[in-house]
Amino acid sequence: MGNSSNTSRPKENALANRIYQQLKDEIFSFHLLPGDRFTETQVAERYGVSRTPVRGALYRLEREGFLQVYFRSGWSVRSIDFERLDQLYDLRVVLEEAAVSRICEAPQSVDLAALTEVWLVDPAERLTDGNRVAALDEAFHQGLVLATGNREMAAVHQDVTEKIRIVRRLDFTNPARIQATYDEHAQLLRLLIQRKAAQASILLRSHIEASKAEVRKITLHNLHAARQHNLAQGLGSTTVGQGAAD
Repeated sequence: MGNSSNTSRPKENALANRIYQQLKDEIFSFHLLPGDRFTETQVAERYGVSRTPVRGALYRLEREGFLQVYFRSGWSVRSIDFERLDQLYDLRVVLEEAAVSRICEAPQSVDLAALTEVWLVDPAERLTDGNRVAALDEAFHQGLVLATGNREMAAVHQDVTEKIRIVRRLDFTNPARIQATYDEHAQLLRLLIQRKAAQASILLRSHIEASKAEVRKITLHNLHAARQHNLAQGLGSTTVGQGAAD
């Protein structure tokens, strides 16, 4: 009996991870909209699984701030809190500006080779796939903080990164923004190598502010377009069990 329990747990964990990722993708792509309601049973029936892995996936999304649970009436997708996102972006600026100062003022040159390999490349070698560039962009900014050697700073920065991921990756749906990211990361790295802290800090702040403005604009546009689509289809509020999320 113990063996059966031990073998079923990894399967349930794998199912929970798969359901978590699929639901998260639907939230990110606006197939599931803020305010949409559903139950554990609907999700379980849709994916043809038991409620145990579904519950694990939903509570994980709830902990990350994407869902809200109503203990007698199911779940809903949280509204995007732009004020909270602005505060998270502000915190990100504070952490990364501190990292820039530490890198430039370090007694010995900080090794930035791993970052320069990715970003100081010929324009012909630049990637164009938005998802891949989004992941590399996260790694770049995390790399700046990690380069300080302060693990507590890096842990806080990682937490901020995860909380803004839902909108941040939208910045890389625009080819012009991908090119701007390459240009600005390359310029920032050159300034860090030259230890020009003040110029690097100014560039970093404007780089993050431009990204924040872009993702807010895209998010509002996509939300409006998705809602208009649902109204045109007569769906009203989409649920996991019906409509655009099917």
